[in-house]
Amino acid sequence: MGSRVPVVAIAVLSLCAAASVLAHDIPNDVTVQVFVKPEGQRLRLIVRAPLKAMRDIEYPMRGPDRLDIGRADTVLHDAATIWIVNSLQLYEDDTLLGAPRIVSVRASLPADKSFASYEEALSHVTGARLAPEAELFWSQGLIDALVEYPIQSDTSKFSIDPKFARLGQRTVTVVRFLPAGGGAVRAFEYLGDVGLVRLDPSWHQAAFRFVQLGFFHILDGTDHLLFLLCLVIPFRRIRALVLVVTSFTLAHSITLIASAYDVAPGALWFPPLIETLIAMSIVYMALENIVSPRLTRRWLITFVFGLVHGFGFSFALRETLQFAGSHLLTSLLSFNIGVELGQLLVLAVLVPALDLLFRYAVAERLGTILLSAIVAHTAWHWMIDRGERLRQFSFVWPELTPAFLASGLRWLMLAVIVAAAIWLIGLIRHRQVRVRT
Repeated sequence: MGSRVPVVAIAVLSLCAAASVLAHDIPNDVTVQVFVKPEGQRLRLIVRAPLKAMRDIEYPMRGPDRLDIGRADTVLHDAATIWIVNSLQLYEDDTLLGAPRIVSVRASLPADKSFASYEEALSHVTGARLAPEAELFWSQGLIDALVEYPIQSDTSKFSIDPKFARLGQRTVTVVRFLPAGGGAVRAFEYLGDVGLVRLDPSWHQAAFRFVQLGFFHILDGTDHLLFLLCLVIPFRRIRALVLVVTSFTLAHSITLIASAYDVAPGALWFPPLIETLIAMSIVYMALENIVSPRLTRRWLITFVFGLVHGFGFSFALRETLQFAGSHLLTSLLSFNIGVELGQLLVLAVLVPALDLLFRYAVAERLGTILLSAIVAHTAWHWMIDRGERLRQFSFVWPELTPAFLASGLRWLMLAVIVAAAIWLIGLIRHRQVRVRT
């Protein structure tokens, strides 16, 4: 019995040593490229990923760091199954597709450029393999796989849910969908796992997604919530807030849509400028509550600041508008609906909470000053920090070119729309005053 202990110990140490060799660290940055194309009764996927992201696989090696390509076919197939196919879910008209078939797997050199188009990628992954004597460093190589799913029709609506985030600490997935009939290629690029991606969404699918985005964006946006708090403190009545909230909604809808249609400047200084102005708007509203809130013109101030907040909303949408498909305007309006639903929820909580606070805990005027001072203090620090970031950018006056003149015309149209909106809200306000008197 005793003689077996050293043998067992040696075996365990050998296994641990082997495991340490085979267990590779999670790579920092990983990019996965995916082509999706329905063709007749099959849906083809061509996937490319770094070989180093396929961890815990015992690759046949030549020396310490080069892949033995001549003996790697079976291992590459297993790696594609474990790390690519098992991370994919495909849907046809919301029905989960059956088990796929891996048609071909290839190891590729890092300099390979065949994924520039679907045709080149298909030709590469179904063409000749690398020569067995080719020098391919394991940490730099690529794995390419052609995967096919059986489908009912290539004109169906397809969705994909690739869970590739586990491949790296920071995984970027690039999906390019080629619809049947030769339509325009639709590209998606996102970080991590974003859930189900509808490759050709219907209008109601896009609307539902963006309503959700708008709803949760307003709940996650601390600066927008503090701005709403400043609006609510002096009013605390839903009916009195209707015109103010309406003006804010209309204003941020105008600039959000304008930004989505490339009316906003694309310069690097513009986002930090808007973030600074948002902080300034909160400081102003809080100070006005402290000094003397002029409630009769609050709707106009809210409208002006709403234009700024709309550009802020547009920054949150830049990465997600790719999921709108061909329904850009529908998605923008749906995002606004989601924002308004979130605002209504916030107001439904804030109004009774403030009413209870001022009724039982602190006098209304003192409570207004204290709450507004806290908000002003917070927003002031935001304004200083964001202003410092803004100062790092240099503003350069644009050259007088036809493109600049066209941009100026778009800004002029936006100004006309803003003026019309102010006139409309003012008219509504005037009628409300006449009804009361």
